[in-house]
Amino acid sequence: MNYLRYRILRVIPVFFLVTFASFALLNILPGDAADAILGGADSTDNTEGLAEAREALREELGLDRPIIVRYFSWLGGVVQGDFGDSYVQIAPVWELLVERLPVTIELLILSQFLALLIALPCGVYSALKADKAADRAIGTIAFGLVAMPPFLLAILLVFVFAVAWKIFPASGYFPIEEGLGQNLYHYIMPATVIGLLESPVLMRVLRVDLIATLQEDYIALARAKGMSTSYILFRHALRPSSFTLVTVLGLQFGFLLSGTVIIEQIFSLPGMGKLILDAIDNRDSMLLQGGVTLIALAYVGINLAVDMLYAVLDPRVGRSQGAGS
Repeated sequence: MNYLRYRILRVIPVFFLVTFASFALLNILPGDAADAILGGADSTDNTEGLAEAREALREELGLDRPIIVRYFSWLGGVVQGDFGDSYVQIAPVWELLVERLPVTIELLILSQFLALLIALPCGVYSALKADKAADRAIGTIAFGLVAMPPFLLAILLVFVFAVAWKIFPASGYFPIEEGLGQNLYHYIMPATVIGLLESPVLMRVLRVDLIATLQEDYIALARAKGMSTSYILFRHALRPSSFTLVTVLGLQFGFLLSGTVIIEQIFSLPGMGKLILDAIDNRDSMLLQGGVTLIALAYVGINLAVDMLYAVLDPRVGRSQGAGS
């Protein structure tokens, strides 16, 4: 309990810092929602009447108030579950976020599952065959995937599997409530792109930690007792070697929550990334701030979950942190 309290107290200032920094940055950029609603304040046909209408609209929306006042006003609403209303789409921000969030979460879960499906056996095999031909071959492929831009791999897969072979759809989204099979069918290509690009990082991290663990004295003792390699690997070595893997996996999930813009755009998925991109284009600061806040909350929550998983993997972590706090 002390460990949990300690971690929660640490993430609270992070949330305030992230939300205030994003709020301030969004409000010092040129242009605002009034410009988008009125058709742009920089247009050549801008007249004095349009300028007056712009100022009146900014006053009505509260955009003329100081940033610090608007931030705490907005924060007070967020604490009560009110993320405000989108200036451009004329709809509650929370409803727009909830509508798009499941699309991105499903994409991330499928892609991370695929990444682990590739990384775990490859990482374990590379550790067992360290510095041999098989390890070097897997490492070369991994470095090649890391160096490949996401849009290039996406275009390549679309050309091969959608255009040339016509196996998978090139783009589009099928809601899960209309059929799980078709839903997963439309997710295969985008999830494969993200999974392939994320798996090398997980694989290399697991390989390094597992090699170090296999050199520990208690592993040598287990071998001396005649235990099989598979038993030693899965019973004694894999669990203590998964700390960094869990950390990277959690960080990647939080990062990808806001980093799927390119993939969602290429495959026409109506997720969070596309929503944030549209909010930027429309200068919809309330919607953009709501998206950034939700991502910050998810990122903080994921890191908290990773910390809790540490305590599950090794109870000594929780005891030491609790004593230190």
